Amino acid sequence: MTLIGWAQIALVLACVVAAAVPLGRYMAAVAAGRVTFLAPVERVVYAAAGIDPRQAQGWRGYTLAMLAANAAGFLLLYALLRGQAVLPLNPQGLDGLTPWLAFNTAVSFVTNTNWQAYGGESALSYFSQMAGLTVQNFLSAATGMALALAVCRAFARSGVKDLGNFWSDLVRMTLYVLVPLSLLVGFAFVAMGMPQTLAPFAEATTLEGARQVIPLGPAAFQIAIKHLGTNGGGFFGMNSAHPFEGPTALTSALQIWSQQVIPFALALTFGAIVGDIRQGRALLLVMLAYVLAGTWAVYGSEAGGNPLHLALGIDAAQGNMEGKEVRFGQALVALFTATTTGASCGAVNAMFESFMPLGGLVPLFLIQLGEVLPGGVGSGLYGMLVFALLAVFVAGLMVGRTPEYLGKKVQAREVKLAMLAVLVLPAAILGFTAVALVLPAAVASIPATGPHGLSEMLYAYSSAAGNNGSAFGGITADTPWMDVTLGIAMMLGRFAYAVPVMAIAGSLAAKPRVAESVGSFPTHGPLFVGLLAGVILILGGLQFMPALALGPLAEHVSLLAGKTF
Repeated sequence: MTLIGWAQIALVLACVVAAAVPLGRYMAAVAAGRVTFLAPVERVVYAAAGIDPRQAQGWRGYTLAMLAANAAGFLLLYALLRGQAVLPLNPQGLDGLTPWLAFNTAVSFVTNTNWQAYGGESALSYFSQMAGLTVQNFLSAATGMALALAVCRAFARSGVKDLGNFWSDLVRMTLYVLVPLSLLVGFAFVAMGMPQTLAPFAEATTLEGARQVIPLGPAAFQIAIKHLGTNGGGFFGMNSAHPFEGPTALTSALQIWSQQVIPFALALTFGAIVGDIRQGRALLLVMLAYVLAGTWAVYGSEAGGNPLHLALGIDAAQGNMEGKEVRFGQALVALFTATTTGASCGAVNAMFESFMPLGGLVPLFLIQLGEVLPGGVGSGLYGMLVFALLAVFVAGLMVGRTPEYLGKKVQAREVKLAMLAVLVLPAAILGFTAVALVLPAAVASIPATGPHGLSEMLYAYSSAAGNNGSAFGGITADTPWMDVTLGIAMMLGRFAYAVPVMAIAGSLAAKPRVAESVGSFPTHGPLFVGLLAGVILILGGLQFMPALALGPLAEHVSLLAGKTF
């Protein structure tokens, strides 16, 4: 680790926080309907879709609308991927995806996971990338933001049943937040050298006289929403490690900024909606602390080098550079890794398969902590609020008082629903991993043996259920078993988590909001910040440390002993 490296990390995070402050206020204004400069476009959308944006929805109506929208999105994307060969904008003549792969990919992009069991530019046409994946990049991100706004309103309102209107929230978050930001970032990416063209793949002749095909395509604007929406699905198979997706260190820094700015800003949006910005700052501090801790852990592990290489006398100055790009350096790789896995983005600018065991443990554990640090756009905020409810419950147990959060009494119903949501991830991750590790058809997908093989399988299901989408690159994901079970894990991680969260929101909205008293536990100070961070860590540790001990931790011990698998 170097001082220059930490200066780069500090500069990028400072830019994120600086932009998150005004963006958080702006999104609160959008949620309240005070931003109207695109009102004519809104009216056209509402009229075309038959939507009445003034119709209030309770938690059941809001949730059913969300599920219906995502079901329709899945069916349309599945049909598009299967029929790709006969659709336009397919200059390479690519065939449609197989039923299993189309199912996996459609679920992946609808759930904001963007797990890619296909080869990027070698499997999908321009039309599939633009009309299919890019559209879902916007809609899945806007869905998460809409759910987060509904939960925010539950804390702000008193004695009511309605949480807003899902369709209105979906449209407004898309029009006023995601589209403008994507245009700005997309034009910046084009200026930095990313391709944005409908021309066929280019052909070149190498110095040796061989023919080389260079993939192109409408990449820049898809990459913009890929990061801003914490989607993570790369236009090219190598994702942000590809020289067209990550041409320079500056583009990598902008990608880090893009995948962090909305999740951080939403924490401040929460504070603005509930009328106490300090509440949002407390959540933001926990998120930022974990990002820094994860960055430090990855940076230290990778900068320390490979013990096997050091034993051979290889210079340790560059650290472990296997699977990394020299144009980014260890610092930006470490920050990118911590932010993409903590933010439920899943984009990568290095290959996690090549990380040191402890370096690979960090992104795996950040996913398993619930994807709330800062989490995906919207999903990170409502996931963090679930942990906040559990934190005040723990505080209430310690002092013998009925817990409350922002004037809302937290009772048995809310705690049970919060635990139901929290248990979705370990049930899906550990359950599917355990079954896969004893099935020959599933074990055949992992080329490694021993602890590293376990880590590959554990990471795959963690990434799917956590709606992250990154992977330990060695696994063969495009098999019927992996396509189907990973798809199911993605749906559980998205919808089986969201439904109890919305039930919590409905319960809290109906409760009266009582005034804070001298006996109320303050939820904006350092004590609450530490308690919330501790609850997240303890729950993650209790659920996943045994599996991690058999995977990356066991591999680390073996590596120190000079053994490999």
